[in-house]
Amino acid sequence: MIPTLLPTYSRAAFSFEKGEGAWLIEADGRRFLDLGAGIAVNALGHAHPALVKALTDQANALWHTSNLYQIPKQQELADKLTEQTFADTVFFTNSGTEACELAVKMARKYWFDKGQPEKTDIIAFSGSFHGRSSAGIAAAGSEKMTKGFGPLLPGFVHLEFGDHDALTAAISETTGAILIEPVQGEGGIRPVPDQCLKGLRDLCDEHDILLILDEVQCGVARTGKLFAHEWSGITPDIMMVAKGIGGGFPIGAVLATEEAASGMTLGTHGSTYGGNPLGCAVGCAVLDYVTAPGFLDAVNRKAGLMRQKLEGLVAAHPEVFESVRGSGLMLGVKCKKTNTDVVNAGYNQLILTVPAADNVIRLLPPLTIEDDEIALAVDRLDAAATALVAA
Repeated sequence: MIPTLLPTYSRAAFSFEKGEGAWLIEADGRRFLDLGAGIAVNALGHAHPALVKALTDQANALWHTSNLYQIPKQQELADKLTEQTFADTVFFTNSGTEACELAVKMARKYWFDKGQPEKTDIIAFSGSFHGRSSAGIAAAGSEKMTKGFGPLLPGFVHLEFGDHDALTAAISETTGAILIEPVQGEGGIRPVPDQCLKGLRDLCDEHDILLILDEVQCGVARTGKLFAHEWSGITPDIMMVAKGIGGGFPIGAVLATEEAASGMTLGTHGSTYGGNPLGCAVGCAVLDYVTAPGFLDAVNRKAGLMRQKLEGLVAAHPEVFESVRGSGLMLGVKCKKTNTDVVNAGYNQLILTVPAADNVIRLLPPLTIEDDEIALAVDRLDAAATALVAA
């Protein structure tokens, strides 16, 4: 008999009842150090007082009206985002998956309105993850994502990650956009080098192609800049955002230049819940917090500390771990033992990590994690590795 919850997840046998900063408390009272943060969602940790206040204040005033009317908090968050980024305009969604759907629509509508409707193809890369909608799985293209869900949405060209020659050769008169994550998350914490992002921007400009960045996982201060592409000094035409922007409340967004968004006119897109007062109130609080003076400096300092300690962990357990990679507090440890075994061994040491492709465990702690918690986290990973070797 099928469970009442559709069985699409293999869930660990934990029932967390409370969160405090970088900690999750199980129903039986055990305290787990959370290096997953809801898969890079709880950017300010669990139950951050600024976010609790923003949410409860808004909940006591107004939850929902729909986009048939002006939503002041939505306008406020859009203004904050455009002030802090390349973007001229923002559309709010409920998730990164929905942001991907709009980004694809926006790119194709742009070329249609420019009198070049043939430019529908979007180049994407192996190891990518753009959500689980029809457009998202078609963009990723992997068998794991697409098997059994055909016919797939057409118009995506899939290339190997890092194959520059193949990218140049793939551009044709039907190419409308390139879609890429500045740091692949599900793909195993694989950053795109700064020089490669610069090369992508130049290539798009040379061939009159839109550049779409998926910063759903790597955005909102996760890498030590507000958005990861800022390290390279380039700007996209369209950008997908979610996860950290809500700090745990479901909200996403598509940011775009005025030119790239020019095809999205009255009636071309909509959302019942997107940009609701609750989500936007929390989003405003998150953005105020992560753009406050000194916050990004603290993220980068803690990232350096954590990476240093992880390098020591790898050196101490060469039979378990291979290397450390990533950017900011979006770190991955490539494993020699099976990564899910490492994750499970961590459970026994009361630490939560997240598996990814390429036999990597992801470390995505709250950006507010303290130095002593970083030290404790690595100590617990050390204990997990020791137990694995002993077993």
